[in-house]
Amino acid sequence: MGFKMVFSPSIIFCLALIFVFLHACHGDLSYSVPEEMKKGSVVGNIAKDLGLDAKGLSYRESRLDTEDNDKRLCDINLQTGELFVVDRIDREELCGSKISCNLKYELVLENPLELHQVSLHIEDLNDNSPVFPMNEIKFEIAESAVKGARFPLDEAHDADVGRNGIQSYSLEKNDHFTLAVHANSDGGRYSELVLGKELDREQQQELALLLTVTDGGTPQRSSTVSIHVTVLDTNDNLPVFTQQIYEVNLLENSPLSTVIVTVSATDADDGANGEVTYGFNRISDKAARLFSVDSMSGEIKVIGPIDFEEKREHEIRVQAKDGAGLASTAKVVIHIVDVNDNVPVIFLKSFKNQVLEHALPGTEVGLIYVQDKDSEGNRQVHCTIQENVPFKLNPSIKNYYSLVTTAELDREIVNDYNITIVATDEGNPPLSSSKTIHLSVSDINDNAPVFEEQSYSTYVTENNKPGSSVCSVTARDPDWRQNGTVFYSLLPSEVNGVPVSSYLSINGDTGVIHAVRPFDYEQFRSFKVQVVARDNGSPPLSSNVTVSVFITDENDNSPQILYPTPEGNSFMTEMVPKAALSGSLVSKVIAVDADSGQNAWLSYQIVKSTDPGLFTIGLHSGEIRAQRDISESDSMKQNLVISVKDNGQPSLSTTCAVYLLISDNLAEVPELKDMSYEENNSKLTSYLIIALVSVSTFFLTFIILIIAVRLCHRRKPRLLFDGAVAIPSAYLPPNYADVDGTGTLRSTYNYDAYMTTGSRTSDFKFVTSYNDNTLPSGTTLKRSPVDNSDCLNFTSLDFIEKGSKCSTLH
Repeated sequence: MGFKMVFSPSIIFCLALIFVFLHACHGDLSYSVPEEMKKGSVVGNIAKDLGLDAKGLSYRESRLDTEDNDKRLCDINLQTGELFVVDRIDREELCGSKISCNLKYELVLENPLELHQVSLHIEDLNDNSPVFPMNEIKFEIAESAVKGARFPLDEAHDADVGRNGIQSYSLEKNDHFTLAVHANSDGGRYSELVLGKELDREQQQELALLLTVTDGGTPQRSSTVSIHVTVLDTNDNLPVFTQQIYEVNLLENSPLSTVIVTVSATDADDGANGEVTYGFNRISDKAARLFSVDSMSGEIKVIGPIDFEEKREHEIRVQAKDGAGLASTAKVVIHIVDVNDNVPVIFLKSFKNQVLEHALPGTEVGLIYVQDKDSEGNRQVHCTIQENVPFKLNPSIKNYYSLVTTAELDREIVNDYNITIVATDEGNPPLSSSKTIHLSVSDINDNAPVFEEQSYSTYVTENNKPGSSVCSVTARDPDWRQNGTVFYSLLPSEVNGVPVSSYLSINGDTGVIHAVRPFDYEQFRSFKVQVVARDNGSPPLSSNVTVSVFITDENDNSPQILYPTPEGNSFMTEMVPKAALSGSLVSKVIAVDADSGQNAWLSYQIVKSTDPGLFTIGLHSGEIRAQRDISESDSMKQNLVISVKDNGQPSLSTTCAVYLLISDNLAEVPELKDMSYEENNSKLTSYLIIALVSVSTFFLTFIILIIAVRLCHRRKPRLLFDGAVAIPSAYLPPNYADVDGTGTLRSTYNYDAYMTTGSRTSDFKFVTSYNDNTLPSGTTLKRSPVDNSDCLNFTSLDFIEKGSKCSTLH
């Protein structure tokens, strides 16, 4: 006992949808899928079938490419690895009448590069009904037609293939004709009317029949056509083609009206029964838009654009029909020949818009894919880089190229590149295309700021305003953005033991240096500071520069009188011998100015005196000399007011009073208080007179001490030494010495002093060198080692500090 399993067409269709099978061999995948699947339908899981982790598909930038860049019908879900439908799949549009319909895809995975072939077999569905080429079939059959005569019918066309194609024909029941169905050599089916009962034109001139064609799909589809039979006189010969199959080659892009082939058929009948006309018996819609046949000559011509890349072969059936309606068919196979009419196309599969400037040679920045739709040699492509840039193309798998660096990059020299890639095929003539890509070089902090000058010098006038600008430094950093942003600061240091930040500050953004407080030329004349320029990179880079600040002098100091000393409220009196001759040096005013240059050039002038014609003062030396010989009629008490003026702009000056006594011995000196009383009415201030009285006692002691000490001998009249002729170095400021006629300069000066009776003439040589501090009052003045005569040892110079009273004029 046996069992017979019967599957309905619907069950078979469902099984085709459910059992989508996978075949993997050497890394290739094959899937079967029915046409017309809904968008989003899952075909299979590629990741699972290849044994890959689904998460790795996204990480490796997986993608599904078509072999010839055709319309994408399926795609891959990078999250799950499933292959799904993204567009309508129409087997008839894709493969036409071919039994087998396969789509080729390439699964591309990067990092590392991996390539898999994916084949998609499209299964046919019965979604097309059979159709006849014409709405009505007409026959003119001679009444002499014998029983069994056959009359070929127009073959119906079904776009589906296999079982879904045409399976059967049926004819409406009638008295004269039956239907015979035959199979073509290519698997198609056609039918013939078979005369079962001879025609009798006198009984019936026309017959109307209905022909039905049915396919084998589920659900079953069918269509009908009317057959109109006109009974004529005898026509017993069919047109016969010279060839049953015509095969021709046609270049793509052939111009319109190009004759492809001329078919020819002959009919042995005479007259209208032997006149043959031509037409297409079976042709696809696409081919019908490309080709036409001349009904009289049989010439098949081009009427549309021929594209090898769209379809490489066309098959057409041509029918030859005589005047009575008898016909025969022939097959015309047109092979499209490729010409090099497609330029290569360059695709950027992956590309990094930026590359670090310190990237090593060989760094990959992009993956290039090149495609040419032509065939054979016309599709062989070579890629080159046009410009002289530090990049090259390395061939990879198939038509893939890696764009890599060939040298180290420097953004400060070239910050971006326009790379033109040229793809050229091997056709004749060759075609090429280019694609320009823009690549930016990313900056790294590899350049330290550089100052515009190796060092900076600036001059600032003393007594400047706090906050005033001293100078500006500028540093450049060729790096980009924060790597090239420069900030300025002062390097910590000290100026005269004080932090430099107490004198200067710097704007961190602009590099402008400001004075924090006024400068004093007399305190210090120059100093240096280190400025640091630091960028904002990571890690930051920096450089230093030295800024030298020079303080320029301003006339802000009045002359300072050192002798006669202006200190205290007492005054000093100097004695002048009565025998002093014209030109004798009787005293000297010593003054200094803390300023420098012309601001310290001093000039002396007597602005008031008891006897204007008796004494004169050196304009630049300050030496007070007798202008004429001293006479008995001259007043014993001589008061001089001396003005000391500098050469600055504006000029500053100071005055002092010098009191002289014309006498040879102390017994002749009147009481000093009387001298003070007599001068009370002068324009000198009262405190000068008081000072003169208070110093008299000390001055008298000083005279006795002078008499007791023997000094150097000279052949000149002896004059009482009163402290004004030879001025100890304690009255000279640091870095100063007395020079005749030139003011205060560093040198040695000799003065001639006249001692009292009984003393011998001597020279006093006072040598002073540059030192840091003025000798304080009271310091002992010792004898010069170059003089072997008696030494002069002053144990106290306090009497000088009790000298004449001075006033300062501004």
